[in-house]
Amino acid sequence: MISNVSSIKVYTPEQVAEMLQLSKNTVYDLIGRGEIIAKKIGKVYRIPASSLSFVFTGLDHDLFNAEKEDIKELSRIQETLANVRKQL
Repeated sequence: MISNVSSIKVYTPEQVAEMLQLSKNTVYDLIGRGEIIAKKIGKVYRIPASSLSFVFTGLDHDLFNAEKEDIKELSRIQETLANVRKQL
């Protein structure tokens, strides 16, 4: 079941730049580094308000880095699981 999408507040990078008193390019850089989590829909980004609440805590960046590390190890994990399954 899809949650009520109309209740989710999202912003454009331009709106976020204005709110944070940054340039639009800086906001795109922050998105690229994972410090602001954004969803790319077609050719445009939308930033959920919940992502902005973590801008100053660094939590989004920590999660982004953890995910990158997980992805690096994914093939090794899949290989280990395949080997374990063969032994069953």
